[in-house]
Amino acid sequence: MTHGERPKAVVLLSGGLDSTTCLAIAKDAGYACYALTFSYGQRHKVELEAARRVAAAFSVEEHLVLELPLDRIGGSALTSPMEVPKDAPLAMEGGSIPVTYVPARNTIFLSLALAWAEVLGAADIFIGVNAVDYSGYPDCRPEYIEAFQHMANLATKAGVEGQMKVRIRTPLLHWSKAQIVRKGRELGVDYDLTHSCYDPDPEGRPCGRCESCRLRARGLEGAQELVRERTGCSLLVRTEGWDYHASPFSRPGL
Repeated sequence: MTHGERPKAVVLLSGGLDSTTCLAIAKDAGYACYALTFSYGQRHKVELEAARRVAAAFSVEEHLVLELPLDRIGGSALTSPMEVPKDAPLAMEGGSIPVTYVPARNTIFLSLALAWAEVLGAADIFIGVNAVDYSGYPDCRPEYIEAFQHMANLATKAGVEGQMKVRIRTPLLHWSKAQIVRKGRELGVDYDLTHSCYDPDPEGRPCGRCESCRLRARGLEGAQELVRERTGCSLLVRTEGWDYHASPFSRPGL
C-alpha cells in the first residue's frame, strides 16, 4: 500500500440493517470498501435490490453479487418451502435456534469473502454479526468468528507467507439493535434503503411478524428511546402494519 492509499476491506452486504451499518462504519474508518452480496436462493430476494441501493449510496469501490444455489441443499425456511415462523420466541428470550438458520451460511460467505480479500490484498473483512439482539445462530458467536479468523490465516497463501494477517471485523458484535441503529444514524445511514423481512409479500412489503422484522422493530424502538433520552423529544415509530420504510429515522439529524 503506497503512502496515502486507503486500506482495502471486503464488506459482506446483505442489504439489511446490520450489514448496512457495518458498511457505514468501515467507510467512516477510512477503508476502500468492496461489497460482497450473495444470491443464495433465499426467498427474500428483495434484499438483493436493497443491497444494490446501499452499495450505490455508499459509492463502494466494487459491488460483487455471487450466485450460490443453496436452495438446492435446503435445510432452512429461507431456502426451502418450509414456513417462516411468525411471532415465535426469539432465541435470546429462551427460544431454540430457529428454522431460518441456513446451514453453514456464514462459513460459506466468509470463505468467499476471504478468497476475494486475498486477491484484492485486503487484510480486513467486515461482517455485521451480532450476539446481543440476534436469532441465536451459531455462526454469529464470538468464538466462531475467532476460530474462522485463525483458520483464515492458516489456509491462505497470504497468511502462510506472512504477506498479511487477515482480520475478521465485527463492529456490531456486542451492540444492541438500538445501539446499531443509533450509530448508523450518526453516520448518515438511510434505513429506508434497507430490507430486513424474511417473508415479504409479492410486492416486497415486510410481514412485521418474522424474527427479523421483530428485531428490526426492537432496534428502531430502542433507538427512539435513546433519542428521547438525549433530546427529550418523543418520536413516533410505526410498528403496526409495518410500513418500516416510513420510519422517522429516515429524517436527517435523528
